[in-house]
Amino acid sequence: MTLSTAPTRILLVDDHALFRHGLRELLSMEPDLTVIGEAGTGAEAVAFVAAHRPDVMLLDVGIPGDHAATTIIRTLAAVPATRIIILSMFDEPTVVRELLSAGARAYLLKSVTRDDLVATLRSVRADPDRIMLSISRESFEQVSDTGARILSDREVEIVGLVAQAYSNSQIARRLDITEGTVKRHLRNVFAKLGAVSRIDAVNKAMAMNLVSPEKPGAQRLRG
Repeated sequence: MTLSTAPTRILLVDDHALFRHGLRELLSMEPDLTVIGEAGTGAEAVAFVAAHRPDVMLLDVGIPGDHAATTIIRTLAAVPATRIIILSMFDEPTVVRELLSAGARAYLLKSVTRDDLVATLRSVRADPDRIMLSISRESFEQVSDTGARILSDREVEIVGLVAQAYSNSQIARRLDITEGTVKRHLRNVFAKLGAVSRIDAVNKAMAMNLVSPEKPGAQRLRG
């Protein structure tokens, strides 16, 4: 079985066993998704990831022990390829920003629909540059507006090249950095701008005058 057809292997992290059981049952109906383990604390989650290397970790924001951001950082230090999706009862912009900045790939409220959860699980594995959000419009606007003011010079430079239709590999060659570094910068940009795609990041950056449409080749992208 190839990577493209292999089921996405998922770790469930929540301190409520009944909630974990419900998620396991829900996800078992999808042939391309499989739950390989459960954890009730951040420490258990990090240990499981190091031992079994799941593709995706579904992490409750309120787990006992370490703060969720600490669990994210330790998880990614152990296995950087892990995709982390936050499940939360809290629609709070500061929490969203903190966890995305720590390395989470998605932030979903627990009121999210089954279809949206499944779509997010598939998306974060398939697209290394995508950040997925399911929060209120008010929170989204606060995450976007506040985050946009703290883009680094390098991040602005990379967004400008994305606006000129440069690929990640082309940006890496132009800036004499690795493609992995380009991807890391783009993940940070997505988190800070509250963007859900490369197109969305460029459009938000242009709207906030972070990228000039007058630069050669730069123009507002359309989805």
